[in-house]
Formats: sequence, C-alpha cells, structure tokens
Amino acid sequence: MSNERAADDYPLDGAARWPAADIAAAWQRELPGARTESIEIITPVWRIAKVLADDRRRTLAALGIDSSTLDLLSVIRRSGPPYELTTREITRRTLVTAGAVSQRLARAEQAGLVSRAPSPRSRRAVSVTLTGAGHALIEATVRQLLEHEAELTGALGDDERAALTGSLAKLERALSGPQLAHRTARVSR
Repeated sequence: MSNERAADDYPLDGAARWPAADIAAAWQRELPGARTESIEIITPVWRIAKVLADDRRRTLAALGIDSSTLDLLSVIRRSGPPYELTTREITRRTLVTAGAVSQRLARAEQAGLVSRAPSPRSRRAVSVTLTGAGHALIEATVRQLLEHEAELTGALGDDERAALTGSLAKLERALSGPQLAHRTARVSR
C-alpha cells in the first residue's frame, strides 16, 4: 500500500480506495507479528452494516414507520393468525427490554396499530393484537422493504448468497455466546 493516500480518503469516504487488504498489509508492515487476519472480514462487515443501517433509516422514513414500530409489528405479524402475543412473548422474541417493549406498545396503541387486553391464558398476562390499521401498515411496509433490500443484495448469485448466509450465521453464533464475554474480558485486562 502506498503512503501517498490523502488524509481525506478515510475508509468510509472511499471504501474502494482503501480496500481492507491494504489496511491489513499496512498494519502487517507497521506492527510485524500483530494478528491482522480479522481486518479483511470485520472492516467490510462494518462498512456494509453502516451503509445498510443508513439506508434502512432512510427507507423506513420514506415508508412512514420507525424501526421500533417495525420491529414490534413484525414480531406480532410473524406469529401468524390471530396475530396476537403476550407482552412476555414479545419481549422474548425481540432484543429489547420489557421496559422498551412497554414504551413501544404504548406508542403503537396510541397510534391505533395494536390493542391490549387481558390474556385469556393467564390472569397476569396482557395480550397484544394487531389492529386492522397495524396489519395493513406492516403488510405494506414489509413488502416494500423486502423488495428494496432484495435489490440491495442482488449482486450476489444464489450460491454466493447461500455461502454468505452460512458464514454469517456461523460468525453470529460464535459472537453471541458466552465465549465473546470471556474474550472481551481478556482484552480489557
């Protein structure tokens, strides 16, 4: 890699001008013996995640829904008819706290997208059901969002998509277990 790259060529400003292989090679040169094999995986994943997160925010704004509401309505819609879950089930199926679920439910109920009622299965449980408006919103939104995101990943062929899906699932499993906490604790010592 050349040392002649301009400071304004920071990787996010021009990923093609700073390929991850060049970054890894530079660190190998500057810190001989340092483990750099992760750079060519983590750097593109990080860049892609940023691009996709920014795109999703813009897309959802254009569709008139925020990510929290999309998450809530999607969890209920994917549960199948009668499109009803308890608050505990919603908390278990999402990656947010019970308090965050409660806030999301309050906003969605106020907007007329869900209704809450005592659960027939338990005296202490609360059932949350999609309203007609909530069902219509999530159907239209998800169809448009999935079509858009299919276009974003359209550069991959079927075999590439299958290989990437498998590799990402394996990496996700490795990063979501207790091993990650153990590894992070070792780094911070």
